[in-house]
Amino acid sequence: MSRYMKPLTSAIHLHTAMMDRLQVVVFIGDELVGAGRIVEITETSVKIGDERYMRGACTFKYAV
Repeated sequence: MSRYMKPLTSAIHLHTAMMDRLQVVVFIGDELVGAGRIVEITETSVKIGDERYMRGACTFKYAV
């Protein structure tokens, strides 16, 4: 089963994607606002490349 565009719904999903260096995409509502590999995760944000995305405002999905 493909993970393509499956939402990362828990902290473990985010950490697994970061450890496996998987590409993720970031949405706010239906708008694509970012993509790349996760560099850092905090309780409130996810850093992808040089950008930080608020966990409460964004949806993160597997890009592969």
